[in-house]
Amino acid sequence: MNSFIVMQGETYQQEKKLGILWSPQQDKSGMVPHSYKRMTEVKKGDRILHYVKGAIIAISRAAEDCKKAKRPNSLEGADEADGYKVVAEYRELETPVAIHEHIIELAPFLPKKYSAFQEDGSGNPGYLYACNEELLLKLLEIISVRNVFIKEAEQLELAIEVVRRKEHYPLVTLIAETVLEAKTKMERSEQRFRELLLPKWNQQCQVCGVQLGALLKASYAKPWKDSVDPERVDPYNGIVLCANHDALYRDGYMAINPSGTLQISKKIAEEEYPLYGLAKRMKVAVYPENEPFFRWHKNNVFLDKRKRILNRPTVE
Repeated sequence: MNSFIVMQGETYQQEKKLGILWSPQQDKSGMVPHSYKRMTEVKKGDRILHYVKGAIIAISRAAEDCKKAKRPNSLEGADEADGYKVVAEYRELETPVAIHEHIIELAPFLPKKYSAFQEDGSGNPGYLYACNEELLLKLLEIISVRNVFIKEAEQLELAIEVVRRKEHYPLVTLIAETVLEAKTKMERSEQRFRELLLPKWNQQCQVCGVQLGALLKASYAKPWKDSVDPERVDPYNGIVLCANHDALYRDGYMAINPSGTLQISKKIAEEEYPLYGLAKRMKVAVYPENEPFFRWHKNNVFLDKRKRILNRPTVE
C-alpha cells in the first residue's frame, strides 16, 4: 500500500460525485508536471487523503489501478483532454482537519522535495503528491482525535459508546486498516534494512565501536520520509551506529563524507567532543555505493554549510 495527498479545490465535489480522481496528462504549455505524472503510480488499494481549501476533508481507497482516460463530460473544462483517472471510494470526515493548525506536528515528516504542504501549512500547487508512511500516520492520528475519539477522561464511557456505535462506520474501518497496513509496511522494511545493514558494518557502531545489539541502530542517511521504497531497504543507504551517535547523525550534528571523513557540526564545541564520544581525526570505512546517500545527508540534513573535518584511522 502507498498513500497520496490530492489537492482538489473546486473540483472536489465533481470528482467525489463521479467517484474518481482525474488529472490531465499535460498542462496548457504541453509540459508534464510531476503531480500529474504521479497519478500513474496509484494502484488498487492505495489510500488518498483529500485536501480542499486548507483542510483534509476525506480519505479514499483506490478501487483500481490508474488508467488513461479522457476528461469526463461533467468535469470542468471544455476540451476532451487526455488524462489519468483513478476510481476511488470516498469517505468524508465529520470534522475536517485544517493543516495550518497542525503544521508544527507535521513538519518533521514533510519530505524535502515534492511536499504537499508549505512551511506555513498552506498547500503547494499541483494535483497529486506522495504521502510517506510517517506523515500518513501522524495525519491519521490527528484525524482520529477529531473524528473518532473523545479525549476527556470523564467522558470515557461516552467515548466507548461512540466507538461501539461506529464500529461498522466505513471511515473508522478505513482508518484502522490504513494504520495497520502503514505500520506493517514500515516495520517489515526497517527490519529488512537492519538485517542487510549490520553485516556490512561488522555489527558495531562505526564511531565508538559498541557491539551490543540492543544499542545498535540501522541509521538511514536518506530518511524514510525522503526515500522511495527501494531506497528504504537499500543497505548502502545508511550506517550502523549506537543509539547516541544515531541521534547525532539523524538530527544533523554529524555527517560522513563519501570518503569516510566524519564531519561534526560547529554546534558541538570541540571541548565537548569527549561528552559525545567524539574525537579529532575520525574516519570510517565506506563503500562506493554509499556516496549518493551520504552526499544527500550532508546536503540536506547536516546542520552546517561550512564543515569541520575530523580524521581517524579507518575502522576495519
